[in-house]
Amino acid sequence: MKVVILAGGVGSRLSEETDVRPKPMVEIGHRPILWHIMKHYSHFGFNDFVLCLGYKGDYIKRYFSESLALSADMTIDFGRGIVESHEVERDDWRVTLVDTGQHTETGGRIQQIQKYVGDEPFMLTYGDGVADVDLDALVKFHEHHGRLATVTAVHPTARFGELRMEGDTVTRFAEKPQMHEGWINGGFFVLQPEIFDYIPGDVDWAREPLEGLASAGQLNAFRHDGFWQCMDTLRDKIYLQGLWDQGAAPWKIWP
Repeated sequence: MKVVILAGGVGSRLSEETDVRPKPMVEIGHRPILWHIMKHYSHFGFNDFVLCLGYKGDYIKRYFSESLALSADMTIDFGRGIVESHEVERDDWRVTLVDTGQHTETGGRIQQIQKYVGDEPFMLTYGDGVADVDLDALVKFHEHHGRLATVTAVHPTARFGELRMEGDTVTRFAEKPQMHEGWINGGFFVLQPEIFDYIPGDVDWAREPLEGLASAGQLNAFRHDGFWQCMDTLRDKIYLQGLWDQGAAPWKIWP
């Protein structure tokens, strides 16, 4: 099953980083958040990726083309004019990089990669969010219910510290706790190829297409109570970096 990742947005709320690079290339632990997302999928055996590029898409293309060449040790023989790469363990990934336009909406980006996923079910997520979603359980849930689309429903993390009080006394303080009321779209979709019929053109995937699927009774929600965090702002980036630095990144489920 192929994995489509939306990686074309501008990321204007993270302009401190995205003025020079696309949002999926903002680094956590010296690796782009896009790499973290792909490592998650790869851990479950999903290694065939289709990346929907847009804003500064050439940056992402260079990253993948150069990482293949530069990840190995090498010997440069100036006399013979050759570069010899030495054996190195690599991720078993196949990555298709598709320029879907600078200002294209998310639905329009998905529409443009239809030829790359063909008539098979595929997975879809956003290029700016990490989680510890059990992807095997997600796929089994989708197949069991037999609907056209499954979205992973998550509890967002609170932006600010939570205070629990008795009178004027704080009895508990939690920095950025996971909320337990309400569910939101956390990405990590599993989709049947028929979903392309629900994309009327260059539209926001989270509006007409998902609303149409829901109205038709073709959208299921896989509830995920574990960790999930998007990287919308510099504050989010600093939070994720702090978890990584502490060795407490819940999304790092690979060895």
